[in-house]
Amino acid sequence: MFSWSTCTRPIIVQSPMAGYTDSAYKQIVRMVAPEAVVVTEFVSTDAIFYQSKKSLKMMEFDTSEHPVILQVFGKNPERFVHAAKLAEEMGYDGIDINMGCPAKNVIRSDHGSALVKIKNRCVAMQIVSDMAKAVKIPVSVKTRLGWENADELLGFARELEKNGCASLAIHGRTTQQGYAGEANWDPIYEVKRHLGIPVLGNGDIFSVSDFRKKIGNLDGVFVARGTLGDPWIIADIIEYTRTPELYEQMTDAELDVRFPRLEKIPWKKKKPVVLRHCELAVRTKGEHLGMLEMRKHLATYIKGLPGAKDLREKLVRVQTLEEARGILETIGED
Repeated sequence: MFSWSTCTRPIIVQSPMAGYTDSAYKQIVRMVAPEAVVVTEFVSTDAIFYQSKKSLKMMEFDTSEHPVILQVFGKNPERFVHAAKLAEEMGYDGIDINMGCPAKNVIRSDHGSALVKIKNRCVAMQIVSDMAKAVKIPVSVKTRLGWENADELLGFARELEKNGCASLAIHGRTTQQGYAGEANWDPIYEVKRHLGIPVLGNGDIFSVSDFRKKIGNLDGVFVARGTLGDPWIIADIIEYTRTPELYEQMTDAELDVRFPRLEKIPWKKKKPVVLRHCELAVRTKGEHLGMLEMRKHLATYIKGLPGAKDLREKLVRVQTLEEARGILETIGED
């Protein structure tokens, strides 16, 4: 059985991202980085409770995705418990509570990051406690520094641990910051000094050198926007963690050459993965919806290639797998 506490350190996780981390994308991440942990897009516990076909479809996953974590959001403890039991029945390795989404349409209903507010903390703790008692799979939480500042973060984290939270991931921004400014990891390091459960950081990891600077005393990281068009970043971080002593004398610039980012990754390496992503999207969602979803991915995969602008204009209009394959085949391997 999966356990956050026994995972090889540091733990490298594909962070959940609405509209991106569907089954096809998680399979791609696991294909290029087999040691990674992957997390679903967040799914509404209310929608699960009312058996929304769309939400239940979002919960489907392939066995190749293990270890895979279901992330859910809401505010009703009973519906969180219902979602946790269903996740366990479906074979998920864990369930994660979203207490970090800053989107206005989410926090307006006291979901997501609104659970960190003082007025909602009793509900947040009841959700964690009830879920941890109801299932054997680990219950984790992903949150932010706080609503406006990090003053209450340590106390909040301690309460989560006390109520059965098995692992805590913290994005280094407040709710009111959204995704503006730089992520502040210092409060996350402080939380780790006081907690016994795994604590992972999140925010502004776009390269191996970013990871090296940020990992500090933490048990691992969640990598989010840095993987868009570049799932290889997770594989590179994992490779770095195997023998960090080989790279400790390298400057950040040298490390970035050793582990090139999106624009510098050879198309010869990208091409089979991009094609496979298209195939998986069609397999899991059908050709029409699958290729609609792939348009945004294709636009990021080709970033930095010669003629990228013209290619992007074509790829964001593709409607079939064969059409996408035909355009991608025109790109020279050099």
